[in-house]
Amino acid sequence: MVVLNSAKCVVRRFALLIFVLGLVCADDPYRLFDWTVSYGDIWPLGVRQRGILINGLFPGPNIYAVTNDNLIINVHNNLPEPFLISWSGLQNRKNSFVDGVSGTTCAIPPGQNYTYKLQAKDQIGTYYYFPSTAFHKAAGGFGAIKILSRPLIPVPFPPPAEDYSILIGDWYKSDHQKLKGTLDGGHKLPPPDGILINGRGTPSNIAVFTIEQGKTIRLRITNVGLQNSLNFRIQGHTMKLVEVEGIHTLQTIYDSLDVHVGQSYSVLVTGDQAPQDYYIAVSTRFTDKALNTTAILSYTNSARKASGPIPDAPTANDIDWSLNQARSIRNNKTASGPRPNPQGSYPYWNITISRTIILESSAAQVNGKQRYAINSVSYVPSDTPLKLADYYKIGGVFRVNSLPDNPTHEPMYLDTAVLSADYKAFVEIVFQNHEDIIQSYHINGYNFRVVGMDKGEWSTDSRKQYNMVDALPRYTTQVYPKSWTAVLVALDNLGMWNVRSEFWARQYLGQQFYLRVFGNVNSTRDEYRIPPNALKCGRAIGLK
Repeated sequence: MVVLNSAKCVVRRFALLIFVLGLVCADDPYRLFDWTVSYGDIWPLGVRQRGILINGLFPGPNIYAVTNDNLIINVHNNLPEPFLISWSGLQNRKNSFVDGVSGTTCAIPPGQNYTYKLQAKDQIGTYYYFPSTAFHKAAGGFGAIKILSRPLIPVPFPPPAEDYSILIGDWYKSDHQKLKGTLDGGHKLPPPDGILINGRGTPSNIAVFTIEQGKTIRLRITNVGLQNSLNFRIQGHTMKLVEVEGIHTLQTIYDSLDVHVGQSYSVLVTGDQAPQDYYIAVSTRFTDKALNTTAILSYTNSARKASGPIPDAPTANDIDWSLNQARSIRNNKTASGPRPNPQGSYPYWNITISRTIILESSAAQVNGKQRYAINSVSYVPSDTPLKLADYYKIGGVFRVNSLPDNPTHEPMYLDTAVLSADYKAFVEIVFQNHEDIIQSYHINGYNFRVVGMDKGEWSTDSRKQYNMVDALPRYTTQVYPKSWTAVLVALDNLGMWNVRSEFWARQYLGQQFYLRVFGNVNSTRDEYRIPPNALKCGRAIGLK
């Protein structure tokens, strides 16, 4: 009853807004969300700490939508500091103004609200949202996004009996402000304290997912953590991979899956074992000390609780195992995507690469403080979102191409790093990792085809091993220690887009930049105007 009454309240609140927006796009449905963001007590690892709640929930509420739905999300900020939500994997076509990162969108001031208007344009699959400001991600405020196919669009597997979102991630017992203070003071963070599954991480506070014997369920697994790659597995059961970050995959069977920070996978699990409870196990990968946690897969006619050994993870530092698994994940070219045509029909193998960009990570001290960089540039935020500065032609906020195309191996320095690229260019991006840790990178506004990854240093000869047949498009990719990963991307989405490390302390201390995809034609056909309700901050205050 409470949910129904709340829904009626939201409908009344947005009635006029629906009418106005309906004039613009009457054919695509609207889904309305009214969120209040606040602090509250949470106990994810058995100790009380301050967490970020959305409508009183940790993790936040799920977003359910269908391809091309318009999402109207009214966010009330009840925190005592500015707050901003980003939408990982949603491409926000032609509209980087609402991307929800500091380079594109002003944060919501304390005590105020902002209404996001997003559209799941030509997208299906599994995504998530998270807070992008002030290291808030370490306090919560994240949740799952599930975009279903439109009716009559074929999906390459039968409808599952249940469809669960599973958010996994490492977690600290320390308050996020203390963690932020450590970073601001120029220090590295200690290792995380534990692993959460849907906000739960202790034996007395465990997540449970039910399955009916003989039926098949879908698990949408997303790593929303701060730094650790995680391995996911289910006692006594295999998993059939069917979707990765909005793309149907060849349906391969796995005993366990490595899910790197920021990544999302969908698997099908069939209840073909004896009716009882089974462990779902999650463990850190490539760490000196492994962190572990469990959830439960419970048969509806379960006869006994989970017992026996928890299934083992792959060898902690077995890079070859993980690398080979990553290479085995392929695009299902015959499956329909968001439209009825096969999703693999895009002939990326026949398109001439117009530009090669090599991005090399590094870690160093700058002015006695720990920083991280890409191509020697450690990003520092400006006083005005870069997209607003670009739109209003405000000088002095950033320099175009302040990030070089290739590593310079200069000493690390601070700058508001922006790399400009031509609209509709077809670009090769190589993520080069000379460090001894695994890394994970995300590009907002796009998905890209992961065509190659290997140990060592990339060279032009590395192209000989590219997958130019069925490489998987995705929005986040891992880069193994002392290795490289190459991706191809068609820059068909105008705007200012964040490219970042998903290792959140590294992102916070500079391992990110903005990709300015620029076209000479000023037309709403290619890019929307600034939203009429856009917040103004910095040097954009007062501009119309």
